[in-house]
Amino acid sequence: MTAKNLFCMGNPLLDISAQVDAAFLEKYGLKGGNAILAEEAHMPIFKELSEKEGVVYVPGGATLNSARVANWIGNREGQWVSYAGSVANDEYGKLLESKSVDEKMNMVLYKAEGVPTGTCAVCVVAKERSLVANLAAAAKFDASHVETDAVKKAIESADVYYSAGFFITTCVPALMTVAKHACEKKKTFCLNLSAPFIVDFFFDPLSEALKYVDILFGNETEAESLSKKLDLSGGVDEWAAAVQKMPKEGGGDRIVVFTQGSKCTVIATKDGVKKIDVEKIDASLIRDTNGAGDAFVGGFLAQLCAGKSIEDCVLMGHKSAGNIIQVDGCQFDMNKKLTL
Repeated sequence: MTAKNLFCMGNPLLDISAQVDAAFLEKYGLKGGNAILAEEAHMPIFKELSEKEGVVYVPGGATLNSARVANWIGNREGQWVSYAGSVANDEYGKLLESKSVDEKMNMVLYKAEGVPTGTCAVCVVAKERSLVANLAAAAKFDASHVETDAVKKAIESADVYYSAGFFITTCVPALMTVAKHACEKKKTFCLNLSAPFIVDFFFDPLSEALKYVDILFGNETEAESLSKKLDLSGGVDEWAAAVQKMPKEGGGDRIVVFTQGSKCTVIATKDGVKKIDVEKIDASLIRDTNGAGDAFVGGFLAQLCAGKSIEDCVLMGHKSAGNIIQVDGCQFDMNKKLTL
């Protein structure tokens, strides 16, 4: 089959990643393994992290992480992965764009005015991470941007579409434009629950988007939040099966993929629920779990666009996530190729 193109849309953030201690988390009221939006009390954290020894700057934001990993894993000629999001015309914005373009990404960015490029403080403690996102320019995405020639071309040439749920906090009209386009053209629209707060506080727009979702991603805590909103009983298996059966615009069969860290990944399709084990990685090799979920999606999407089975998509997701957690941040060697 002909390889498929991928279009991603999300909140681009320049990750500022550094090792910290428990006292640092306590100072800012943070918890390990969590992601929050920055409030006024968190603003000094970005400067403080940037002054840490060994600080790393990486193009980030959940959707961009997945797009970059898919582009890496896919190992294809030309620009087959496109990404839309909003940055400022400043130093951080130029750094984020140039690093992504260097990886042969097609970046169709909206340039916001009056605000800086968004940043994400990645506070790494004992192989766990706490994320604090200051959306800034990322939150200024204008829905009209999807009607520009460059973005329309990227959307129309794509076969698979992906956004992290975080984009629901930014521009629902743009997300729905892409979702409805995918539905109308019988293409594949993928969405990630991304964080419990998306389910808890943005449930109405999330519910509307879910009607168009062909492939839904989430982890076990996000799945639990969704189960409570939908009043579902049982555990991850039952929740995945129930969400798979929910009404879907345009017909077709939804696929639900719920990861559980180092435990098995649960897949629900029209044929039932299947579990795929995660290959164990020696704890001594794990440096940073930041981006593991994003890398899983990236590996999955790369295989999906290559026409592979859902099982192979999940296996590559596991493999790419396993690679990412052995480095700081969502980084990889473009010359290193992963195969199943």
